[in-house]
Amino acid sequence: MLARLLSQRLGEALGQPVIVDNRPGAGGVIGAEIAARAPADGYTIVLGSPGPLTINPNLLARMPYDTLRDFAPITLATISPFVLVLHPSVPAGSVKELVALAKAKPGQMNYGSAGNGSVSHFSAEQFKALAGIDLAHIPYKGASPAVTDLVGGRLQLMFENQPTILPHIRSAKLKALAVGTKTRSAALPEYPTVSEAGVPGYESSTAFGVLAPAKTPPLTIGRLNRELVNILHGPDIRERMAAQGQEAVGGTPEQYSAHLKEELAKYGRIVKAAGIKAD
Repeated sequence: MLARLLSQRLGEALGQPVIVDNRPGAGGVIGAEIAARAPADGYTIVLGSPGPLTINPNLLARMPYDTLRDFAPITLATISPFVLVLHPSVPAGSVKELVALAKAKPGQMNYGSAGNGSVSHFSAEQFKALAGIDLAHIPYKGASPAVTDLVGGRLQLMFENQPTILPHIRSAKLKALAVGTKTRSAALPEYPTVSEAGVPGYESSTAFGVLAPAKTPPLTIGRLNRELVNILHGPDIRERMAAQGQEAVGGTPEQYSAHLKEELAKYGRIVKAAGIKAD
């Protein structure tokens, strides 16, 4: 959805069509590799996410590209928090109460994820480490079946991306405790961040950014950045993103580069601490 929205607006700004070419597979690595190896002429760009850019480089022994070496960041497009949600039957009304409950029942409470190495998996493992608790991990093949089992009461808790989980929070099928971003979410302003709710230093979100192949001319990167930032800062786009639980960002290439470096280091620490292995 985001790619198609940006492509339409970018095409209008550049005066030529921008085509979305979906290349699924290997957690986004296939599409990212195609972009990394494309001619550095500005005619191929990629909408990247944590999986291919910052998670898999920490999980896989071999990668067909280097995130920092083989891409030229253009701009961070959107960011959305991972939300800590519980089944309503879990007797905890705050993060502190959940931590106390988990400490009283070490290893007995479970959480679901979209699979080993997914952002939801990393989100929970980071929470476990910082809160000093033990939770049983139940990996699924994707977020949808995990959320279905959480709503059905077969799971007790989960960290899931806000756009995915927001309808279940609003319908009271799930109980939200806190959001994973550094600041509160505009879509869920009544909920604290995990950090301010009692687990300092916690941060988990999903960011989508636009990149070009390395060695793309700086003038081309600058033009694409200006156009994309103008699009992302438009009030209609911001409203559309906010309604879906995402924050439109739009910043400099340098800011996005710094974000990628921070995320690579963060996921590296979590992989090492939790001993996470790729499937």
